[in-house]
Amino acid sequence: MPFVQRNAQGELIALFAEAQPQASEWLDAEAREVHNFVGGSGAVAGQGRGFGDLDSDFIRVLEDVIDALIDKNLLRLTDLPLEAQRKLLARKDLRQHLRSRLDLLPGDEVI
Repeated sequence: MPFVQRNAQGELIALFAEAQPQASEWLDAEAREVHNFVGGSGAVAGQGRGFGDLDSDFIRVLEDVIDALIDKNLLRLTDLPLEAQRKLLARKDLRQHLRSRLDLLPGDEVI
């Protein structure tokens, strides 16, 4: 796995677990092209950023949503599982620590 299908320009456009009439070329699952296609270690061809970059941005969005819910008294930090509380607090502490050390940007835009 995987068998790959390419377009006329030679770019990957699909992955299959089994050979297909249009996808008989096999690539190792650890091949750079495969990782780039699924976004594991780079951007999907023609799509910009990979999943790793998008995930870190999305995590920040989730933190902001959680903060907003807490600020509006719609959620209490203690409503979350203990491990989620620890992770959120650890990220907040690190962000505050970096902000105080760097003091370069206003607000939460340090990380």
